[in-house]
Amino acid sequence: MPSSYQAPMRGDRKDERTKSQSVNLANAQPTVADVLSGKSGDVFSIGPDQTLSEAVVLLRDKRIGALVVTDTTGALVGILSERDIVRKLAETPGQTLPQTVRSVMTDKVETCAPSDSVVTALKQMTAGRFRHMPVVDGSALVGMVTIGDVINHRLNQLEHEALQLKQLIVG
Repeated sequence: MPSSYQAPMRGDRKDERTKSQSVNLANAQPTVADVLSGKSGDVFSIGPDQTLSEAVVLLRDKRIGALVVTDTTGALVGILSERDIVRKLAETPGQTLPQTVRSVMTDKVETCAPSDSVVTALKQMTAGRFRHMPVVDGSALVGMVTIGDVINHRLNQLEHEALQLKQLIVG
């Protein structure tokens, strides 16, 4: 090695300082409002005095699994799911479709708010063993989330985070 060569010393690069890199993982606590923003704003409802036959047609035509039940003022009074209808079919075969929505709907509806975290909503749905939950802001019905919506939102978020981490590593 020539005598003129000297290995770099710590003080040689005083002006160049390294900074740790961080990934901005946006929205670490996603909310129900975030889930709703990725959906159409349509919330399908039915009146409590309508028949199950009408409900079944609406469920089929809209390709959905549950309807919110609202009174004439639009206030939430219940929820009717495919599962509710199937139970009633088993109890009263051949006599179910003419019955009213009121006789089959769940009237103690669990709801969430747009500001609730996705994790809270998911835990609530899992604990209650239901797949559809109306979203209310004060007393106004603003949407409906399903367990599929929540899981899909979380998967998209995880994909985005993985992509950000990959970009950080690759540069």
